Amino acid sequence: MANAGVTKRRLQLLEEQLRRESPVLTSVLSSFRTLDRVGHKTALLDSGDSYAGRFSWWPMVAVLGTYSAGKSSFINWFLEQPVQRTGNQAVDDKFTVISYGRDGTVQTLPGSALNTDSRFPFFQISSEIDRVAPGEGARIDAYLQLKTCNSERLRGKILIDSPGFDADAQRTSTLKITDRIIDLSDLVLVFFDARHPEPGAMRDTLDLLVARTVARPDSTKFLFVLNQLDTTAREDNPEEVVGAWHRALSEKGLTAGRFYAIYNPDVAVPIDDDARRQRYEAKRERDVAEILERIASVGVSRSYRIVTDLEQTARTLRERADAVDQAVRRWRRRVLWTDGIVFTIVLLACGIASWERGWWDGWRFAPPWGGEGAGGALIALIVGIPLFAALHFLFRALAANAISDGLEEPVRTAFLHNTRAVRSAFFGGAAGWGRRSRAAVGGVIEETTGFTEALNNAFTRDAGSPRTEPANGPADGA
Repeated sequence: MANAGVTKRRLQLLEEQLRRESPVLTSVLSSFRTLDRVGHKTALLDSGDSYAGRFSWWPMVAVLGTYSAGKSSFINWFLEQPVQRTGNQAVDDKFTVISYGRDGTVQTLPGSALNTDSRFPFFQISSEIDRVAPGEGARIDAYLQLKTCNSERLRGKILIDSPGFDADAQRTSTLKITDRIIDLSDLVLVFFDARHPEPGAMRDTLDLLVARTVARPDSTKFLFVLNQLDTTAREDNPEEVVGAWHRALSEKGLTAGRFYAIYNPDVAVPIDDDARRQRYEAKRERDVAEILERIASVGVSRSYRIVTDLEQTARTLRERADAVDQAVRRWRRRVLWTDGIVFTIVLLACGIASWERGWWDGWRFAPPWGGEGAGGALIALIVGIPLFAALHFLFRALAANAISDGLEEPVRTAFLHNTRAVRSAFFGGAAGWGRRSRAAVGGVIEETTGFTEALNNAFTRDAGSPRTEPANGPADGA
């Protein structure tokens, strides 16, 4: 269960940051709080949790890829600082979260700094690691580290460098972090090494880094980068190498995302032939320029994505609350039918006990308050009422368990919350899902149109040219 105090503090810090950077997103956060209240009342959201805390509010760029694909070299070139170690072999075995800092030197902090800081999207990720790999959550420092550097290109963003990827060798906990990073990121750069032109040997890695992205609704955020293309200059066969990777990606079903071929000029193989060098440089400059443009625009795309997340969260909440309401009403009908049958049986038993038969003069009624049959009727009532109550709670529990088996979380938890013994089985639908809650969720959905229009005004000038994104990131000066 999430800590309510920690969640409240996290939202307060978020709101303070948004007030400085984006009035529109401040209003979006207020709408998330409206959904939180409905989620808490309907038991679809843990009392210490918040829908606003389920994704990163800060633009995130993830750099994934195979060993020795030049990820760290690209990051150092991009940041214009030697932040990451480089080499032909694996030089780092953990995820590095890189955030802006005012200090002129690179600061390195342990993974616990990310795990316990509610401003970062890895807050309390150790608990998630423990769920898939028991005991590994305590080793968070072995999986994550935080670095801060004073690079203007990093303002307003979070950059994540991953350890070299080999699907066969990855631990479950590492895959969990990878999935979390992919889900949270606004842009994912997937690096491959042009020095290894046979992509077929990396089938499992391609399956994980490519095939699983194809069906995602946000598949366009993936950029596939064939790095170190300069190594093909001696054979002058870049088209063959690029073609082989294109075919490999197509075999994995890739229909979205962009494919680039680049190299780092600072560590490139010398190209003596002038015409060939110019051809390689022109290709690199075109692709790098597009990659940099995509990185620069993540702040804008993140704002729109948050509004989209708000609308989707509201619609999902409404669907789940309706599902709980329907399940509760179905449960109530079963309980009432069962109660009717049990009550009828108990009533008949009391009635039978109140009649006595004489062989010489037929049946005659003996009421419980007097007469020859009073003792039997009174005993029937004394036994029948507790028996009816016991059977009522037994059958309502059985009905709740039978219905809950067909429900998915969190609908199942919310449904069982409605069927507790303290809740009446005779009136109404799901708790907390009345007219006011329905209207509140519907109002949030309607508000998203206005938020989108406000973002259009905030991020465009005349002729729709993009504006500059916010200046500060979540750990400015961390």
